[in-house]
Amino acid sequence: MQAIIITGMSGAGKTLALNHFEDMGYYCMENLPPQFIVNFIELINNSKKTIEKLAILIDVRARFFEELYETVQNLKKMDCHVKILFLDAMDKVIINRYKELRRPHPIESTSLSLSIDKERKMLNNIKDCSDVIIDTSRLSTSEFKNKLNKIFFNGNKKGLNINIESFGFKNGILLEADLVFDVRFIENPYYIEELKELNGTDEKIKNFIFSFEDSNIFVEKVINLLEFLIPKYIKEGKSMLTIGIGCTGGKHRSVCIAQKLYEQLKIKYLTVHISHRDQRLW
Repeated sequence: MQAIIITGMSGAGKTLALNHFEDMGYYCMENLPPQFIVNFIELINNSKKTIEKLAILIDVRARFFEELYETVQNLKKMDCHVKILFLDAMDKVIINRYKELRRPHPIESTSLSLSIDKERKMLNNIKDCSDVIIDTSRLSTSEFKNKLNKIFFNGNKKGLNINIESFGFKNGILLEADLVFDVRFIENPYYIEELKELNGTDEKIKNFIFSFEDSNIFVEKVINLLEFLIPKYIKEGKSMLTIGIGCTGGKHRSVCIAQKLYEQLKIKYLTVHISHRDQRLW
């Protein structure tokens, strides 16, 4: 098992890091006391469920930092490849971030500066034994994610989960979609008696829809657009892209076009998924 323990200064980006590890396929937990980490991994090893990658966020609210080093040594004895990631930032940057968020610091004190100073002293020993230290003071969100990719994922930038989902406009638009394409301009198989009861996954529907040149041109243009956009989204640190393909009822045209886009995108990208929102109504 690979385990990453994320810790560091409040306001330095620990939650953002944890979310990124989750996007990259890690099972993530927050503020599990160090003495329970070994117990949790033993529970996993003795169960039928397999968790190969684990990320745990530990901050000052968990206290018990003096036990963390011992916990790490015990994990290594269990053949667990564990690393401590320590996130830091300059005091003035942390202060500005807290002002923007308007949230209280987890360590109570008469001022934010004193809270930060107390936390630094509490974390000194952990910082000294950390495997990776990242100062996020001058990093944008996308730069921070790219840095994590380079350190932990061999520079892998294909962390974008692409979801293609067909739907019918008459049943409501796909609210979670980042991009929506309307394919109601394509000839509707619904009005052809022998095709009406079939759905867009059927070969007869596919043959009908792609017998029209406009359908092929449309798919080609959408693929070209996505091949332009996807690298831009990845560069900005976007972790999920939902593409909605809509027709009238969500049974014929949108399903067929969504399937075609899925087949072409999965050749190039690692994590492409397809679903049909209105399948229950077919």
